[in-house]
Amino acid sequence: MLKLLTPLLFLLISSFQLAAQESKTFQLHSHNDYLQTVPFWTAYSAGASSIEVDVILKDGKLMAAHEPETIDPKRTLESLYLDPISEGLKSGVISSIDFHLLVDLKTEAYTTLEVLLESMSNYDEILYGKGNPAGLKLIISGNRPQPTDFQKYPGWMFFDYQSNELNSYLPWEKIGMVSLSFSRFSVWNGKGRMVESERSAVQEFIDLVHSFNKPVRFWGSPDSKSAWKAFYEMGEDYINTDHPIAAAEYLGKLGENIYHNPGKHEVYQPKFEVDGTDVPVKNVILMIGDGNGLAQISAGLFANGNELNLTQLKNIGLVKTQAADDFTTDSAAGATAFATGEKSNNRALGVNPEGKSLANLPDILADYGFSSGIITTDQLTGATPAAFYAHHPERDDSAEIAAFLPNSKLDLFIGGGEDSFTSEVENLEVEGFALAESLEELQGDRVGYFAAKASLPKILDGRGDYLLKSTAASLNFFEQKKSPFFLMVEAANIDSGGHSNSTSMIVSEMLDFDQVIGEVVRFADEHPGTLVLITADHETGGVSLPQGDVASGAVELGFHSDDHTGIMVPVFAYGAHSGDFRGVYENTEVFHRIKRLILEYHQKK
Repeated sequence: MLKLLTPLLFLLISSFQLAAQESKTFQLHSHNDYLQTVPFWTAYSAGASSIEVDVILKDGKLMAAHEPETIDPKRTLESLYLDPISEGLKSGVISSIDFHLLVDLKTEAYTTLEVLLESMSNYDEILYGKGNPAGLKLIISGNRPQPTDFQKYPGWMFFDYQSNELNSYLPWEKIGMVSLSFSRFSVWNGKGRMVESERSAVQEFIDLVHSFNKPVRFWGSPDSKSAWKAFYEMGEDYINTDHPIAAAEYLGKLGENIYHNPGKHEVYQPKFEVDGTDVPVKNVILMIGDGNGLAQISAGLFANGNELNLTQLKNIGLVKTQAADDFTTDSAAGATAFATGEKSNNRALGVNPEGKSLANLPDILADYGFSSGIITTDQLTGATPAAFYAHHPERDDSAEIAAFLPNSKLDLFIGGGEDSFTSEVENLEVEGFALAESLEELQGDRVGYFAAKASLPKILDGRGDYLLKSTAASLNFFEQKKSPFFLMVEAANIDSGGHSNSTSMIVSEMLDFDQVIGEVVRFADEHPGTLVLITADHETGGVSLPQGDVASGAVELGFHSDDHTGIMVPVFAYGAHSGDFRGVYENTEVFHRIKRLILEYHQKK
């Protein structure tokens, strides 16, 4: 049987066990494990430290069952557990025994244990003892002998002590764990949080058991992510679950899914002097947090002490993000909708579904005397920045996309990906672009700055305040030009955090973006007639926010996906005509509302 199952076992084990055991700071108890579709192996692949089997003595055999009516002659303690463990050790499928069996006796203790002792004599080579300190231990639960008799049983046999009456006179050397029903302490069902009085009672009992240097388990406890996390944080040694793989996956990633913000940034307080008024719009700053949905924003908010520059703003709308050919957009189609006001197919930049080039905001606004610029933490051939200058059906064709930049209507570009533009340097210079060596050199009529040969690092990898400095330098550049302007600022790596299900990347990138938002809002206060729009092309990761702590800046994120989702994303507006961006509308409408306001400004001039 083991030979037939070995390929499946290796697949199962490799899929789950490595993640569960690499940094195993938690231990699972696979409750009623014999009821799993694949008993023992499911628990083992999940890295369970404690594996439970109910045993009934029937006709001299140890049957794996809870009640006599459910007995299957083929399902014995030996066939489901002892034989697979023995064969697994011989074949190498099991490299070492880092678990025990909790054998829950459903029939009279002394008689059942006599048969168990006889049966275990066939497995001496795998059992714990002086000659095998890494061998298998059995912990007897359910019907047990009197504690005064524990010492009569061999060294590989231990017992589950089930009382809150603990003292130094107990035979602790034979007690493998202490277990009690969770209902003795709490009625909590695993949703929300335990009331403090009940939580304290649970914690006190855990601490009491630990004072005798023994592990603790609760049976009948809630079996959910919130419960697993709560028991883990309280220090329960063997977390009781009927879903060992799901629990191992969740707890194994808990360290990654929780992020503690090491330092909070100060939040700028907007003046609101012209916010929402009909002051003509002469500057538009469109800020795109790639993949930045409401959960990502919320995570940044709570990690930053319940304050963000973004959440100071009062005018808020919701944007529908669907592409022309798909319910769920990618960044190319999403940015094309913002840049051109038309839906496009996924992967397409600046073209309609038929492949026809579409005029973008820099193209259109140039006819009204506007300068335009783009800034990104991505490569400049990335989908979002490229949608504002390129017209190409495939977002991954970097060389073809780069060729559009020299002939674009942009006056400024800042981003990574210089290597993609090697053949375009001469064309850029012919078209009047000065290529700056630093952000301090953004001078002249048209200027570009390549911030990296390829991709820029993430904020946690040392990018620093690149986006903040780039935005400040760009605003200064446009001030020197003394003309109205359009500027697109992209924070690209919030999306990367969603794709990789990285809480730390999402939160750190979102907070970096928020610091830039504060400076842009400050600029708007100092330059009436500036409209600031902050939105996203789509949400990434199907992110939820199950837990957090505002005081410590800790947030836990959950992930439904590692891809984009079709959920609406918020648009925040500040400054002149910001009230025009309230409501729920298509992503293309952002373009049309900007264009309408610019035309009004031009007509009033």
